[in-house]
Amino acid sequence: MRVRADGRLAGTAAIVTGSARNIGRAIALYLAEEGAAIVVNGLSDKPAAQAVAEELQAAGGRAVVQMGDVTRESDATALAEACVSAFGRLDFLVCNPAIRKQTPFLEMSLDEWHRVLAVPLDGAFLTAKAAVPHMIRGGRGGAIVTLGGVSAFLGTPGRAHVCAAKAGLIGLTHALAMELAEHNIRVNCVAPGAIDTVRGASAGTRPSGMGAHRAPLGRLGRAEEIAAIVRQLCLPDGAYITGQTIHVNGGVFLS
Repeated sequence: MRVRADGRLAGTAAIVTGSARNIGRAIALYLAEEGAAIVVNGLSDKPAAQAVAEELQAAGGRAVVQMGDVTRESDATALAEACVSAFGRLDFLVCNPAIRKQTPFLEMSLDEWHRVLAVPLDGAFLTAKAAVPHMIRGGRGGAIVTLGGVSAFLGTPGRAHVCAAKAGLIGLTHALAMELAEHNIRVNCVAPGAIDTVRGASAGTRPSGMGAHRAPLGRLGRAEEIAAIVRQLCLPDGAYITGQTIHVNGGVFLS
């Protein structure tokens, strides 16, 4: 990866939450390749986040690390402020963090339900609320991309909270797309299928309905294939796309 001197996002700045690994890392690299400066964010693994920032810098890009819990309003505010402080602007917000939990519905505690909903859904609400005023003041518009999932459409045993959170992100995406259009801020959701990523122990086994054998394309997706769609939604080529859910799942869900 090498940052392009004539990149189509040169001079812009983006926050990518949950970007220390997997899909978030790939999104950070893909946006940086087109010239965007990146705020790399993670919850607790600062060395991993720093490694991503150093990777971007080594490729000729600009990057800073801002750790924080996106479910805390003060951390979300600090994330937006870190972007403006480092780069003088904020153009793009990618809402990527999530918790993968697998618990049978009747064994699911209310605390677990709340936490799994909070990370993607409250996180998107709080980071968008913190970022949008900076986008508006910049007067250039911008883009917000939320990361949903095919589970919101297919349902997945043991993941009632995950499915509910991802479905909620779609509703939030629609509402923000309508409300922020007057400021030329586009809001879209990218819904991945089964992607080949490093999974934590709490995620359990990959749900049988989402495995590569179920996809007509016959394989798991790659993080880079999600990142490419997110980048497209931030590029000038995506300037007339808002309020949409873009499915990237190898054909598991046909709509």
